[in-house]
Amino acid sequence: MVRCWTRSENRSEEEEEECTDGGSSHFQHKAFWVSLSALLLLIFVALGLIVPLRLSQPPSQLLQIVRISAPDQAGALINQSAVVDQQNDLVTFSVTSPANQTSTVLFDIKHGWICYKPANQESCFLQEMEQSDHDNVNSLFQDSSLQSHFQLSGNGTQRQTEFLGVLASGQVNTSSLEEPLRALCRGGSVHWTRRADGPSKQRLVYFCIDICFPSNICVSVCFYYLPE
Repeated sequence: MVRCWTRSENRSEEEEEECTDGGSSHFQHKAFWVSLSALLLLIFVALGLIVPLRLSQPPSQLLQIVRISAPDQAGALINQSAVVDQQNDLVTFSVTSPANQTSTVLFDIKHGWICYKPANQESCFLQEMEQSDHDNVNSLFQDSSLQSHFQLSGNGTQRQTEFLGVLASGQVNTSSLEEPLRALCRGGSVHWTRRADGPSKQRLVYFCIDICFPSNICVSVCFYYLPE
């Protein structure tokens, strides 16, 4: 508190008076800094709550599901869904055939592998990704943010057939695989495959999996066993 001295009208005695102008200014200055400190404290508290909340979001919120419908070569409708995990460079296809059997195909883009797990089988089949595989699966990363369902027409769809020969002696140690592949193939055997021109007349194709991409490309991947 600031004090000043004034004299009364009869100038017989001095009286003490408070200098109200100086006291009010000092009070307002102090109140401003108290309010600013409180505001900054609230901001820091809010940031402390928001940042951990964002970091603790469940992985499911980082995934996107894309649904693709397309007719197969016989005209029957194929329904499939692709779970796109952009953070880990993974795409997992669930392909349901007209007979209502679902196969799983996992694209591990980071490590360059494709893993096939056919319906009603315990075995997995492993293939190294080629440039065409990267091109096809990248269409999901480009379009998944724009659309969640694709309906491909029979006339405008480009169809391809790929043959993978299963190496009978090329069994993979499951423990050497990365976690996404190991989880998919847990409890079963894993076999190497290699791309080939197709089986000879003496070799039979055992099964095929049709995979369609938003780029209007459907690939029929067919497996047969190579001789020892």
